Amino acid sequence: MASIKVKFRASTVANRPGSIYFQISHGRKFRQITSRFRISQNEWDESQSMVAVDYNSDRVHFLKAVHDSIIKEIDRFNTIVRKLDSTMLSYSVDDILNEYNRYVHEYSFCNYIDNIISTLKKNGRIRTAETYRTTSNSFRRFLSLNNVFNEHDIMLDAITGEVIEDYEAWLHNCGLIPNTISFYTRILRAVYNRAVECGAIENLHPFKHVYTGIDKTVKRAISLSSVRKLRGLDLCSSPALDYARDMFMLSFYLRGMSFIDMSFLRKTDLNNGYITYRRRKTGQQLIVKWTREMQLILDKYPVNRSEYLLPIITTPYCNARSVYRNRAYNINHNLKKLATMIGLTIPLTLYVARHSWASAAKVKGVPLSVISEAMGHDSETTTQIYLASLDSSVVDRANQLILQSL
Repeated sequence: MASIKVKFRASTVANRPGSIYFQISHGRKFRQITSRFRISQNEWDESQSMVAVDYNSDRVHFLKAVHDSIIKEIDRFNTIVRKLDSTMLSYSVDDILNEYNRYVHEYSFCNYIDNIISTLKKNGRIRTAETYRTTSNSFRRFLSLNNVFNEHDIMLDAITGEVIEDYEAWLHNCGLIPNTISFYTRILRAVYNRAVECGAIENLHPFKHVYTGIDKTVKRAISLSSVRKLRGLDLCSSPALDYARDMFMLSFYLRGMSFIDMSFLRKTDLNNGYITYRRRKTGQQLIVKWTREMQLILDKYPVNRSEYLLPIITTPYCNARSVYRNRAYNINHNLKKLATMIGLTIPLTLYVARHSWASAAKVKGVPLSVISEAMGHDSETTTQIYLASLDSSVVDRANQLILQSL
């Protein structure tokens, strides 16, 4: 029967902290794994073979963290031993160590999410991979700044409700809005649940007390009159602003097409007066009529030397994804200047064009189902989320009519 013991090795150098190590024995053979924890002799309880947590010590938080980490490591070893025992096959102490090292490597947060990101990229889900990478970077920053060991990684089975609640509070203190915080916690939950489903960890339900929903967004649409003001601006002396305005108007003309879909439209997607493409987000195929307004904008720019239709990614054999991101950043920067020029009080971005088209369609009495199909939403619920923040003025007018009838 295998046994796991925790031991302390004092330093041979005076006044230096000693090290904690694990001794694994099985079949009369012994192996040792030195932990990363360093403590002084008087912080070790030999009779209990455990860290002595002195709650009057100024190192109490560190010592408690070491204590809890040791308990978790012992649990991992015992789980591995039970797994090997269940096979009814003989195994050695080296088999225990090999399985432990494999587990620690595969099921640390960083390695596990990196493997997921790699798989997403191989499957062509580049945008999803980018959102996972953004979340991973955020969570690693939190870990490095908010744990007593200054580490940027954590084992998946050590992600507790307390860790996630602390992460949520940290994001809030960084100034993030609830929807952005929820974006990060939902991706973390997806990673955690995947590890649970494959049997790597037990579900401790760490996301039970954090917000993972979606709040109603602040108003992002502008009125048709504002769109007309934007279209009517004389920007001949400012090519950068003119280009930003053109991309906004193209998105609006194309039924609120997202900028990533616009960027990767190919010349072959335009046939017989119609654009046929698949949304990168959902894979849904959409068909949009190519109109005179769209052609007038396209005619303003030199013929695109690349395979793409619009004047966004214009250099053949370039890093298209990088060009798309840079273009989006510059356009959104210039749209904010245009917003000031037409007296808008909300930030103007490419995404506003999408919301504005949906809002205009609703004002014109277009049925929700038609708006949903036109925008390529996978359900009308998504369209309702888009339109939910656009109703306040309509509700206010209705309320005024009711009050006037009293």
